Amino acid sequence: MSVSELYSQCTRVWIPDPDEVWCSAELTKDYKEGDKTLQLKLEDETVGEYPIDVQSNQLPFLRNPDILVGENDLTALSYLHEPAVLHNLKVRFLESNHIYTYCGIVLVAINPYEQLPIYGQDVIYAYSGQNMGDMDPHIFAVAEEAYKQMARDEKNQSIIVSGESGAGKTVSAKYVMRYFATVGGSASETNIEEKVLASSPIMEAIGNAKTTRNDNSSRFGKYIQIGFDKRYHIIGANMRTYLLEKSRVVFQADDERNYHIFYQLCAAASLPGFKELALTSAEDFFYTSQGGDTSIEGVDDAEDFEKTRQAFMLLGVRESHQMSIFKIIASILHLGSVEIQAERDGDSCSVSPQDEHLNNFCRLLGVEHSQMEHWLCHRKLVTTSETYVKTMSLQQVLNARNALAKHIYAQLFGWIVEHINKALHTSLKQHSFIGVLDIYGFETFEVNSFEQFCINYANEKLQQQFNWHVFKLEQEEYMKEQIPWTLIDFHDNQPCIDLIEAKLGILDLLDEECKVPKGTDQNWAQKLYDRHSSSQHFQKPRMSNTAFIVVHFADKVEYLSDGFLEKNRDTVYEEQINILKASKFPLVADLFHDDKDPVPATATPGKGSSSKINIRSARPPMKASNKEHKKTVGHQFRTSLHLLMETLNATTPHYVRCIKPNDEKLPFHFDPKRAVQQLRACGVLETIRISAAGYPSRWAYHDFFNRYRVLIKKSELANTDKKAICKSVLENLIKDPDKFQFGRTKIFFRAGQVAYLEKLRADRFRAATIMIQKTVRGWLQRVKYHRLKKATLTLQRFCRGYLARRQAEHLRRTRAAVVMQKQYRMWRARLAYQRVRRAAIVIQAFSRGMFVRRMYRQVLMEHKATIIQKCMRGWMARRQFQRLRHAAIVIQCAFRRLKARQELKALRIEARSAEHLKRLNVGMENKVVQLQRKIDDQNKEFKTLSEQFSTATSTYTMEVARLKKELAHYQQGPGGDPSLRLQEEVASLRTELQRAHSERKVLEDAHGREKDELRKRVADLEQENAVLKDEKEQLNNQILCQSKDEFAQDSVKENLLMKKELEEERSRYQNLVKEYSRLEQRFDNLRDELTIIKQTSGHRRNPSNQSSLESDSNYPSISTSEIGDTEDALQQVEEIGLEKAAMDMTVFLKLQKRVRELEQERKKLQVQLEKREQQDSKKVQVEQPQNDIDLDPDEDLAYNSLKRQELESENKKLKNDLNELRKAMAEQATQNDSSHGPLDSYSLLLDQLKLANEELEVRKEEVLILRTQIVSADQRRLAGRNTEPNINARTSWPNSERHVDQEDAIEAYHGVCQTNSKTEDWGYLNEDGELGLAYQGLKQVARLLEAQLQAQSREHEEEVETLKAQLDALKEEMDKQQQTFCQTLLLSPEAQVEFGVQQEISRLTNENLDLKELVEKLEKNERKLKKQLKIYMKKVQDLEAAQALAQSERRRHELTRQVTVQRKEKDFQGMLEYHKEDEALLIRNLVTELKPQMLSGTVPCLPAYILYMCIRHADYTNDDLKVHSLLTSTINGIKKVLKKHNEDFEMTSFWLSNTCRLLHCLKQYSGDEGFMTQNTAKQNEHCLKNFDLTEYRQVLSDLSIQIYQQLIKIAEGVLQPMIVSAMLENESIQGLSGVKPTGYRKRSSSMADGDNSYCLEAIIYQMNSFHTVMCDQGLDPEIIMQVFKQLFYMINAVTLNNLLLRKDVCSWSTGMQLRYNISQLEEWLRGRNLHQSGAVQTMEPLIQAAQLLQLKKKTHEDAEAICSLCTSLSTQQIVKILNLYTPLNEFEERVTVAFIRTIQAQLQERNDPQQLLLDSKHMFPVLFPFNPSSLTMDSIHIPACLNLEFLNEV
Repeated sequence: MSVSELYSQCTRVWIPDPDEVWCSAELTKDYKEGDKTLQLKLEDETVGEYPIDVQSNQLPFLRNPDILVGENDLTALSYLHEPAVLHNLKVRFLESNHIYTYCGIVLVAINPYEQLPIYGQDVIYAYSGQNMGDMDPHIFAVAEEAYKQMARDEKNQSIIVSGESGAGKTVSAKYVMRYFATVGGSASETNIEEKVLASSPIMEAIGNAKTTRNDNSSRFGKYIQIGFDKRYHIIGANMRTYLLEKSRVVFQADDERNYHIFYQLCAAASLPGFKELALTSAEDFFYTSQGGDTSIEGVDDAEDFEKTRQAFMLLGVRESHQMSIFKIIASILHLGSVEIQAERDGDSCSVSPQDEHLNNFCRLLGVEHSQMEHWLCHRKLVTTSETYVKTMSLQQVLNARNALAKHIYAQLFGWIVEHINKALHTSLKQHSFIGVLDIYGFETFEVNSFEQFCINYANEKLQQQFNWHVFKLEQEEYMKEQIPWTLIDFHDNQPCIDLIEAKLGILDLLDEECKVPKGTDQNWAQKLYDRHSSSQHFQKPRMSNTAFIVVHFADKVEYLSDGFLEKNRDTVYEEQINILKASKFPLVADLFHDDKDPVPATATPGKGSSSKINIRSARPPMKASNKEHKKTVGHQFRTSLHLLMETLNATTPHYVRCIKPNDEKLPFHFDPKRAVQQLRACGVLETIRISAAGYPSRWAYHDFFNRYRVLIKKSELANTDKKAICKSVLENLIKDPDKFQFGRTKIFFRAGQVAYLEKLRADRFRAATIMIQKTVRGWLQRVKYHRLKKATLTLQRFCRGYLARRQAEHLRRTRAAVVMQKQYRMWRARLAYQRVRRAAIVIQAFSRGMFVRRMYRQVLMEHKATIIQKCMRGWMARRQFQRLRHAAIVIQCAFRRLKARQELKALRIEARSAEHLKRLNVGMENKVVQLQRKIDDQNKEFKTLSEQFSTATSTYTMEVARLKKELAHYQQGPGGDPSLRLQEEVASLRTELQRAHSERKVLEDAHGREKDELRKRVADLEQENAVLKDEKEQLNNQILCQSKDEFAQDSVKENLLMKKELEEERSRYQNLVKEYSRLEQRFDNLRDELTIIKQTSGHRRNPSNQSSLESDSNYPSISTSEIGDTEDALQQVEEIGLEKAAMDMTVFLKLQKRVRELEQERKKLQVQLEKREQQDSKKVQVEQPQNDIDLDPDEDLAYNSLKRQELESENKKLKNDLNELRKAMAEQATQNDSSHGPLDSYSLLLDQLKLANEELEVRKEEVLILRTQIVSADQRRLAGRNTEPNINARTSWPNSERHVDQEDAIEAYHGVCQTNSKTEDWGYLNEDGELGLAYQGLKQVARLLEAQLQAQSREHEEEVETLKAQLDALKEEMDKQQQTFCQTLLLSPEAQVEFGVQQEISRLTNENLDLKELVEKLEKNERKLKKQLKIYMKKVQDLEAAQALAQSERRRHELTRQVTVQRKEKDFQGMLEYHKEDEALLIRNLVTELKPQMLSGTVPCLPAYILYMCIRHADYTNDDLKVHSLLTSTINGIKKVLKKHNEDFEMTSFWLSNTCRLLHCLKQYSGDEGFMTQNTAKQNEHCLKNFDLTEYRQVLSDLSIQIYQQLIKIAEGVLQPMIVSAMLENESIQGLSGVKPTGYRKRSSSMADGDNSYCLEAIIYQMNSFHTVMCDQGLDPEIIMQVFKQLFYMINAVTLNNLLLRKDVCSWSTGMQLRYNISQLEEWLRGRNLHQSGAVQTMEPLIQAAQLLQLKKKTHEDAEAICSLCTSLSTQQIVKILNLYTPLNEFEERVTVAFIRTIQAQLQERNDPQQLLLDSKHMFPVLFPFNPSSLTMDSIHIPACLNLEFLNEV
């Protein structure tokens, strides 16, 4: 291909630019050979010319096609040159935010100055085990490549991380070590990887500092060797450091800081343990304040100091050593702040003895203050004859002080590194190691000194090693592919290295000048000019005689020679070192006695030197110090660098080049000038140049065939050999055979040839596109013509049809008009005829009506005349009749009056005769006699009543007089008036009682009201709660209706699912509660039975000591024994005496109170009796005599009976109280010999008791009198009943309705009379104690009722408290709900749904935890009750067995003859018996040595059934040891089998199904009702009887979880190697995807013909195998669903993670392949009836990622569609996919940066996690739902292949 063809019109090229280094331009005119300029058009449409050098004929660089821009590997670019590399890095960094890029074997890392989420554990696991080219470039990929090569080749590896300050070297090295610590973690418990990582904070604190370019710049180089054992686990580490920048300790430039540790110590100075350091703020010390600002933005020094201390602790540095280290560091700060005063002469100085900083320095280091003060300002000079002590000038003192500070810090730095190495050292044998070199990159500043010279010298050596390694790899690649080897010319920097380190080189001359007594930097520079002026790598500046220029591989660097000699010598005065050696602190002394670290000082003291000045002792060590001084800093650095290079050459190196994108530390800001400078310095461009010199582009035959098959002719495709096809195609396309080479597995191309092939491919596609466009356009025109023709014919057809229809319409209208005319005319004629006809009919009607009305009027007049005549005639007849009747009546009256007058005259005559008067007076005499007798009787009765009244009045008068006398007697007594006091007490007690009653009533009323209010409030709250719940449901429904977000719907579904699970938990809990209640009731019954059995027979009388109950009883009870008891008790008290008697004032006051109450009752009864007598006396005068005769005796009897009953009851209660008092006093007196109370009190109490006894006797006499009266009245009533039987037949009393008490009394009296009708003596009633026993029984009933009443009141109070607590809880919950509701209203709809779901989840979680706690308590109680029940059952069984044995013994003795007993065959009971010694054989045959294939065709889970039958027999025999041993051996055996077959899916699935089945059997036959709902009656017989195996169920459940996890691990291990190849790389749809050009790194997609490629059918086949195995082995369907849900999640995670980490698969065609593959997997799930397992939902992120790859990505509407669709992807994942999206050809556009920014802006509201990758190790929690078996134990057959003949069926 000629130059003119390459540089044609529209070709894009790169031209130099002063600002952007390189800028893109496009040719506007074809180039022809000989042209001196090129016509160009820049990107800003500026037109210009580019001059061409005619001599060199150097044309501008060609630009790569857009499809190659943004490649992962720079060597994949067709044109390899500086602008292409720079542009590719810029595009990847700015547009895709990719900071890593491969450049052959080099990883280029650009510092983003921002934290990126690409270093988590998930990313480490994603890169672990992957090939380096399979994933996107990453530091973890380099680490994995080194780790893999170490394991594969068994060769040590090195990772060289280089770059200038601020480029990110330290961070990259830390990530590499973190990767090794994660992937190759230590196998032991030493946690050596944590110690390796812990060394980083320490080294950063003591070796890193802030510079103008980097806030955390490493000021030293380090090489860390991480050791591995044979299993490639970390066993130890070792660290080597290079060239610590000691000058930073004493000097910092502007805007720079000292080492971090100084500022950390100052920040922690206020801590309690650091007061003795005497530190303050960092601004107060000279060594930390020279750079200005002492703080770093975003860095907390105090927090970093805490991390440093923790790292020291982790590495085993004791607190004492840490404090010593901090003291030494603080002493350096104090040393720098020591004030040195110059004397007047200028040749001497002094330090004030009161200098605070010097005091602190000496105190912290433990040295003598006076000596240090002296030798800071003096030095010692040793000659051959004597020794002099000389003063020093101010500058010399400052230099000596600074040298001492640097030396102390360097020694401490070395000690810390040595201690870290000791902590990381291991005694185990190291098999191999990986070294991580974190070393400074090439540096050039405005002023370059000795440090920059050493750094650039080291980079020259490393660059040389890098060049040789790249050259070697190229040579190995060509030899491997059997390509002819041609020598590649590359830059060799050996001359520059020789200039520095060869004999009489720069370092040699420097060391020589250091040995000269008065050597200077100027003399050394002059020697350099003289010696090396002819060297091409050495130059002298024109304007300086103290500087020199070295031409390094990267750039020219000018070094200023000032300070070279001093820094190379690193002089420290011997006297100061001697003082430090004599420190009283061991650590300080050890720092300077260490012979391993050279001390480049003028003198090094011997071991026996002291701190005192001894002139003669200074000579001997002088020779030793001279020897030591030969090892200058340059010499040491050269030696250590040679050692490092030997180590690197003995390892396989891996290179990481860190690039600093800008000097302002701005995130994702790219400065092309700085980038190009570093690319040149770090060797990346050299790698490109070496690659471009050979064959940089390399294609596998398969990839080349797939990419460029469009360039192959159809005839050539008939050949099946792809290699031959590729050869023939290339020979036809590229005429120059030197442009390509055919290797064994690859095709090698020169630079630019891939671009040429891409151009040919694009041209072929363009031609094909034109052909397709031409054909499609022709087809579109034909379609348009046919459409027009068809439309024309259709229009013609419609027009003709329209005209025909219009003509038909005209004809139809004409005919319709004729018809309408005919009809109208006919209608008019008919209308006229009907009008005439109606008029005639109307006339006729009116005429006929008129004639009819005339006739009617005539008839009516005639009828009315007839009626008038009739009425007149009747009136006349009636008038005549009435006149006649009136005349007859008048005649009759006159006649009758006449007859009456005559009769009256006759009667008057008769009345005047005497006989008539006699007849009238015959009965009047008898009536008068009767009335007189009645008056006499009434007068007699009145007299009797008057006498009784006078007697009662006199008795009352006497009684009043007696009481007055007694009152006067008491008042006049010497002891005061006890009755008044008692009355006052009684009155106060009554008032208190009344007040208590009133308070009780008030409290009851208040309680009632409060209870009503509470009930009402609870009802209101319940109603309000219901309303709130309704509102909440309505709001949730509204929110759900408004929200269309799939995430919200999924959350609601999950919420409903959690509610469902909670309901299930609640149902199980309720079943447990029910069982617990039943067992508790049974336990109570058994306890009651046991109590009854233990009680002895007989009646035990309770003491009647409850006066409140006795006082409430109104039943009569008189017992002579109780009266006797009272008298006996009184007599017993008198016999015991006053000294032994005891006083019970409480009982006495109670008795006294009762006496008063009885007295009041007596008075009330007497008043009632008097009122009754008055009423009766009034009635006597009105009522008839016979009623008086009948009623008086009965009323008297009734009231006398009532009075007697009341008196007897009160008497009985009084006696009981008295007896209790006396008995108590007697018992107390018996127990106590000495008197416990004063005699006067006892005498008073005894007197009161005697008076009460006398009063009782009086009451007793009154009762006897009343009884006698009642008996006599009763006799009279009975006698009257015999004579007049009808009198008592009356059941109603005249006064029964007046008073209720009277009626009750009469009824009570009749009941008593009927009960005792057999005898006439009332005393007979109580002779056998019937009334007493009845009273005792009623009293017990009253006590029981009162106890029940009290229990009810307590329950009521508890219920009220419970209601109050519930009310408070409801109030709190309501307040919380109101607050939550108010907060929710302020949120957006999506946030409301999420917030509601979170609240509901938290509430359900709390309820679930509470329920779990309650269930645990109930289960614990249940187990306790079951154990007790088992004990009782066992006792009952033992008793039954003993009874049965006794009965059998009796029956055996009763047999008189021999009987033959026939044994009846019994059915198999589902139990297997074995002997204890056969247990090991059982476990071996059934568990450890059992193969799943042996049980094919049998019942699934047969071992589980057999084990349960053995357990059941052990339970039947109540052998707990056997059960324990069998279950333990089974579990251990299963674990042993699983450990042995830890990669066998079939074996693991087999034991998972058997373990679950055994667990289900233990639940199904446990006896718990919750697990027995689906059992048959036969299965219920197989339940366990004696043992509760709940704990073993838990152990089996845990074992099932472990087996499940092992099953998932095995399945994932089988599927994981297939996933990426099958889901992303395999062409499920042939011809859809195209392969992009690849670079130096090998791609996994290039292995399509290899053994490691898989298709989707392989995954489906493997999952079919898993499903078949699990189904055949009887695994529960729910568990199978969970297994495939987990596997599908793993497929989703692995595929999506690879998609997010691979740029080559993020394309439209990959999205199509993914959607097809996912649809195939979904179809497989539906075919296996697993679509309800939730596996499809786990694939949702991958589905959305596939859709994202296929969606349009241009407009704002596209961004909104993407945001609404990709709800399962996080914002970072969406942006990452868009950044990775790569077009497969030039016809497809890239995703613009503006579109990605739009997506980010719309997704800002999302609260997505900061995790980029999915956790492929995540495992869903497994659930084992209870799945009872329908099989019964007796139906299971044991095959003979199991060799279980020793098991006996029971």
